[in-house]
Amino acid sequence: MNMIKTIALVAVLGIGVLVWAAFFSYDDPPKVGDTAPDFTLVSNEGTEITLSSLQGEWVVLYFYPKDFTSGCTIQARNFQRDMDEYVARGATILGVSVDDAETHASFCEKESLTFKLLADTEAAVSEAYGSVRGVAPAKLSARNTFIINPEGKVAEIFLGVNPTPHSEEVLAALDRLQAS
Repeated sequence: MNMIKTIALVAVLGIGVLVWAAFFSYDDPPKVGDTAPDFTLVSNEGTEITLSSLQGEWVVLYFYPKDFTSGCTIQARNFQRDMDEYVARGATILGVSVDDAETHASFCEKESLTFKLLADTEAAVSEAYGSVRGVAPAKLSARNTFIINPEGKVAEIFLGVNPTPHSEEVLAALDRLQAS
């Protein structure tokens, strides 16, 4: 009887580990110094945004799970609160999630966001940046941020960020990167 319970426990734990890995593991993101994977996605304004068209600018590319959720709202509000600081540093903010452009438009309107949110409905860009959690059809973007320098290279990476202090962390990283 104990052997059966042990086998059942090992099976349950094994399934639990697989579920945890599917929802919380990250594929390999690009590394600092790598060329940032290029992409074209539709924005909340219905226009296509291509990363390589922003070469020559600093880009804060942040991935987040879902519009209208508490952590994502806090993170977006804080980026918006600090928008003048990003502009002063010559940085463009782009948010990416698997939500569609219409949902992004509603979120931007409700929260008075002036930066662009990009619809990665197939999670392809999130995957290219090692920023996917979950499995189809429940894939979400993981809360990761990449600072891309004007040459199109990944300059800084934040994985599994805490949304509350994150904007300040990004601003501090931009200051450090731009000073060097």
